[in-house]
Formats: sequence, structure tokens, C-alpha cells
Amino acid sequence: MTVRRVIALTLVALSAGCATTVPGQAVPMGGNTAPGQEREIVSQYFTDLNDAAAEGSDTQRDFLRRTQHPDFTDRTCELGDLVLTIEPALSTLRVDPKWKPEKATSRPRGSVYVVGVSVRIRRDNATLAEQIGSQRVVVLDGRAYGFAPCPTR
Repeated sequence: MTVRRVIALTLVALSAGCATTVPGQAVPMGGNTAPGQEREIVSQYFTDLNDAAAEGSDTQRDFLRRTQHPDFTDRTCELGDLVLTIEPALSTLRVDPKWKPEKATSRPRGSVYVVGVSVRIRRDNATLAEQIGSQRVVVLDGRAYGFAPCPTR
């Protein structure tokens, strides 16, 4: 069957009413999405993280130290001269109520969110790697806290 014939048959089927529409309106999944104010706090966290990255590894290291979740300040990693740029896909931001850091005995205080991210790892303005994954951010007392990423070996 030629491409033209497939297109023609598809158009005929659609015009004959074979396409299905579902009445109603799309509604976000209740209870799993971040409230507007906390969504903004998480978004600002990534903006500040990337602004720190633009200033270099020392500034970003300081940012990661200051924003490490207060219950887990003993779990930081040394990034050396690496700089991370992290772009969140905020449309994927959702509550993650059961998550706790690896080997932790309890959850972090606050509202835990998970978001899909694209991470670019740089050294001396040269991109070493890019990857897609997820990252947890916790909103506690109106502030966003993270968990300093650790490079894998």
C-alpha cells in the first residue's frame, strides 16, 4: 500500500466519524502535584543552582553546602572542579511521600518532591557528560533543600 493510499484512507476514516473523542476536560492528578507556591520555590532552587554554576565550581559548591537538607548535612560529596547545570522538567514535579535517602533510617522533614531533570556536567567550560534522571528537592519552612549530587565512579 502506498503512502498516498494510507493517508487517503486515514482522511476518509476521520471524516466518516471513526475518530473517537472523549467528552470532558483534562484534570491534573489530585494530591500528587506541588502546590503553586512550593512549585515556585522548587523552580527558584534550580535557577539559583544554575546561577551559582555560571559563576564557577567554588560558588556552586557553596550553594550546594548551604542548601543541603538540614537533616543530612553529613551527606555531602566533593565535586572538585566539576560544575553541574540542572534543568528541571517542572511538568513532571510531583510529591514523593515515601522517599528517603539511601541508607537513611527516616524521611527528610518537609514536603519531598521528585522532578525529572537534565544534567550537564562541565569542567573548564567543556561538557564532559549529559544525562537525564530525577532529583529530589524538599520544601521545609518555605525554603528548598536538596541533596548534593555525588559523581559516580
